[in-house]
Amino acid sequence: MDKPIKNYSEFYQFYLKEHKNPVNRLLHVIGTTIVLALVLTTIIHLNPYWLIFVPISGYGFAWIGHFFFEKNQPATFKYPLWSLKSDFKMYFDILNGKVPLNPKS
Repeated sequence: MDKPIKNYSEFYQFYLKEHKNPVNRLLHVIGTTIVLALVLTTIIHLNPYWLIFVPISGYGFAWIGHFFFEKNQPATFKYPLWSLKSDFKMYFDILNGKVPLNPKS
């Protein structure tokens, strides 16, 4: 990221380029699925204890993907809100088939 990103559309294209490795994308999908399950569990059981594990699951899987497979720095360090939004967008785009889980390099 040499120059600042000005809008979300531009950021999302950058975000996808930072997630080329299929293992990294899979780890993001696993982490986000666990996050959604934890939030649902919290709501169903009316027990906020489960929310403790949300950042551990979400960031844990994503950061393993970036540091060990993608070999880059997570975008959340510079653009935390756009990165969070993009994680969910990429998650649902992968589930809907708009973004491939295994992109061609």
